[in-house]
Amino acid sequence: MENKLSQSYQPALHKGFTKMTDFRYNLYMAEGDNSGSLGKKVFFLHPSALVQNQVVSELAQEEFEVYILKDEAKLRQAIDLYPNSIVLASINETMKEDAWDKLIRDIMGNPEKDSVKVGIIASVTNEEIRKKYVEQYKVPCGFTVIKSDFAEAVKQLVNILNAVDAKGRRKFIRLIMDNESNTTVNLPMNGTYINGLIRDISVVGFSCVFGVDPNLTKNGLFDDIQIRLQSQLIKAEGIVFGSRLDGTEKSYVILFSKRTDPSVRTKIRKYIQSSLQHNMEKELK
Repeated sequence: MENKLSQSYQPALHKGFTKMTDFRYNLYMAEGDNSGSLGKKVFFLHPSALVQNQVVSELAQEEFEVYILKDEAKLRQAIDLYPNSIVLASINETMKEDAWDKLIRDIMGNPEKDSVKVGIIASVTNEEIRKKYVEQYKVPCGFTVIKSDFAEAVKQLVNILNAVDAKGRRKFIRLIMDNESNTTVNLPMNGTYINGLIRDISVVGFSCVFGVDPNLTKNGLFDDIQIRLQSQLIKAEGIVFGSRLDGTEKSYVILFSKRTDPSVRTKIRKYIQSSLQHNMEKELK
């Protein structure tokens, strides 16, 4: 019998599908709520242009929660708010060596900040300075030299961040929306699109709400989902895992299929990192 739904939406009935969506939903729910209980915030203080434009972006693609700070006072405010944070200090930028020394000693010498992990980023190789920070100050996140060929340095930072459990138990970062009208989803149904608001999103999937409940079918497959993240429009394929009640509001959880283009996940990670940075800047005003 011909399916009465549009070709863009059809029940996913193939064998093993429910088992796969259950697994991906477990990943989705394990992503954390950015509260700090799952994973640590990574603050780059006074990063160089290379670090800011390349390294931070690469680490965001590796699902680390990274932020850029260009003010020592705001760094102190940030680690007061998030005492389990990681600070990566670019010691060849902005401040003189004695000022960097004082800042790092102040952080590491404060018993109330003993859960803050500090690492050093340098743009030049200097064995004397490396020994000072690594052997004398014993910074827990090491000394990383980042030059024009930064790929190896990124690998080193990934290893360092993994060693201090920067991700915690989560696998992915899930961004919680704050009733933002410019983060929407269009789902194709019966020859038209139904519009909803996205409540949270990660590279695994998203939850959304609708003005009128469309009664989506569990395991239904959408092959032309339009997701608007502010000014950016992306298209993906997704599966309805199910629905849940958030208070009196019914939200649907949709998981991206394996056939979703990798570039979609890249764009979502960039959006999440940009949004988290914006939210942090507002919080530290």
